[in-house]
This record gives sequence, C-alpha cells and structure tokens, in this order.
Amino acid sequence: MWEKFFEDGERDIRATAPKEPSARARMVTERLRAMDEAQARSNGAGGKRRWGRSKPAAPPARPEGWRTGPAWQEMNGRTTRRRTGWSVVGVLVAVAVAVVAVHPSGALSWLPGGLGDGPGASNGADGVNGASAAPLTPETARPTGAPSAAPADMPTRERPFAGSPAARWESGAEAIRLPEGKAKAVNGVSAASVEAALEGTRDFLIASNLDREVIMGAEPKKALALLDPLMGDHLAELRAGLRKPTVKNDPVWIFTRFDPDEVELVDEVRVRGRLTVEPVRGTAGRAVAKGDYTFVYALARQGGSEVTRVIVRRVIEVEAVDPAKFQATDGHVWLADINSEIGNDDCREGDGVIRPQFLADLENSPMPTGEERDPYDRSRGLDGATEECGVVTRT
Repeated sequence: MWEKFFEDGERDIRATAPKEPSARARMVTERLRAMDEAQARSNGAGGKRRWGRSKPAAPPARPEGWRTGPAWQEMNGRTTRRRTGWSVVGVLVAVAVAVVAVHPSGALSWLPGGLGDGPGASNGADGVNGASAAPLTPETARPTGAPSAAPADMPTRERPFAGSPAARWESGAEAIRLPEGKAKAVNGVSAASVEAALEGTRDFLIASNLDREVIMGAEPKKALALLDPLMGDHLAELRAGLRKPTVKNDPVWIFTRFDPDEVELVDEVRVRGRLTVEPVRGTAGRAVAKGDYTFVYALARQGGSEVTRVIVRRVIEVEAVDPAKFQATDGHVWLADINSEIGNDDCREGDGVIRPQFLADLENSPMPTGEERDPYDRSRGLDGATEECGVVTRT
C-alpha cells in the first residue's frame, strides 16, 4: 500500500507539472496575439479613436489635434448648421504590422482555422467559396441598430472594403434614389415643388460627395451652381471657405475633399441612405426634403499599397416652399440644415481637406480618450450634435 501511494503521487506530479511549449506552439500564440492587437487598432475593436462636435457658444480649450468648428449662423432666420467630426488614432504593435501589412492574406491564412483567403474565409464582401455576397436592399427607413460586425480582415487595393459593412452597400450615384411612387403635396407645398426639392437634394449630395474631381480637391462648381442665389452671404461664405479654409469656415463639413498630392481613391464610393420629406411644423407652405447618407471612401497613399477607409455621414435638409408665401429661385436648392460626421480623419483644423489615417500614422500616435461611436450605426440621429473629437470603434 505504501509503495502504491508513492507511485500514484509520482504519476500525478508528472501529469500536472508545467511543460515548456514547443517552438511551433509559441509561434502560433505570438502571431495570434499580434493579429488580435493589429485588428484592435486598425478595425477599432477595443482601440481608442477620437470624435468631434461643435458647440454654439465659444468652445473651451481642447487638446491639440481635436477637430472643431463653429455652427453656421442663421440663414435669414431660416436655417442653422451643426457639424460633427470623427477621427481614428491608435497605437500599433510593430510585429503586428510586419505580419499582417506585408502580406495580410498569407499571414492570416497561415494560422490554424484559415482566417485569410483559405477555405471558408470571408472578407465581408465574399460569400461561400469566394462567391459575391448579396447586396443589401435600398434603405427605406431608419435602421433599428448598427450593422453586425463583418469578418475581420485587412483592406487591400484588390479588396478595399474587406471587413467593412460597406462591402454589401451600393456604389456611386445610383445609390441615391428618389422615394418610390409619385411625389405628393405636403403642408401646403405642391407635389411639383416637393419633387423638385427631392431631386435637388439628390443632385447636391452627388455633386458634393461623389464627383471624383471634387473628392480629389477640385472646386465643387456643380454643387455651388445648385444653391439658391438668395442665400446671399452664406453662399459667399461657402466660396470663401473653399478659397481659404479656416477653423470656423472649413468646407469639409459640406463637401468631401481629399488632398490629391497625398492620397488617391482606389474604388467607387460605397453609399447607404435614404431621401424623405417632412413638413415644417407650425408653418404652412414649408416642407423639407431630407437626405441622410453615409459615404465610405477607400483610399491609398499616392503610389502606396496600404489602403484605409474614411466614413462620412451627411444629413442635409433642403426646403420646399409655397412660392406665394416664400421667396425661392426655380431650379435651385435652399440648404435649410446640414449635419456631418467624418470618421478616420486626423482632426486637423481648418485646412479644407480630410486627411485619413493609415497604420503607419497610428504607430506613434497618442491614445485618445472620449465617447465611443460606431460610424456605421445609422440608427442614431445627428440632431443637436456639437463638435469635438472622440472614439470611433471601427473603419
């Protein structure tokens, strides 16, 4: 019995003693850890990123790099503008960049389970065995929640929307369509005026956010030509901001513009949103056509291989009025209100362009603080937004 006691004790000790993992096991563990950290920083899963809003009063002092700007003044007593900016920053692990950025699909598919291009893998745009996933149906009402997380993957020039909900979104101007059916009179505004306001809203959104030349920094001539000359000083303000941007008058809150010397657009812009019509309560003869759209831009540095995404949401209102009660110029649009959010921007103030963040930019960036927001969450409104810089959860 005594001999059996020692034998059992020796066997249990050997079974429970810590064992040094093999070199292969250590390599797999380290790569999984590096991958998780890279994904957390690049896709926002737990990473810290900044967001921004404006306040009508004088803003308090903010840390350098926050994106700020004042609200629009009243447009002849009829309109205001509120704006929100978002940027993406984080701290990257060098080994994660080396493993994933140099050859992302190969690095991911090397691991057990095939997280890259191996069998059963998906990038948010591909279905089973590489078949294209079905595109989403057009949006007809505000969503009830944010889109689900897409499978983790790194964007490339060949697959710029990998890992993004926008992989299933429509592309280009055709994604901005008028509501189904014939326009109807609203609040004393004729059906013809309502339809004209809807068409003008669509045309302005296309001219200010989807025109490739405008996106690459050109003057938005078509968009400016659509605006009602009766907007007067505020139309002049827009033109002045385009010529010489300032912190208080930065055109990026209305027009999507990038620096062509720094970045290039690598694919068509992905678009998701809807057009609606609402009456202006308490005032007969006034209605607004409302466009709520999110635009996702895939960009690379000029001559570079790394791809990043910028998410811009615009909520604009264009007035439709009874010409017997209110002045309006036929064939033009009157901007009643504009709200904007910009995701993955460096929060630089007043330089007139959006400057996207790449992995190399994030490596030495400070870890920001602030409220976290999902830039793909279209279930929330932008009404009452103020400007600061906060945290974006993914790009």
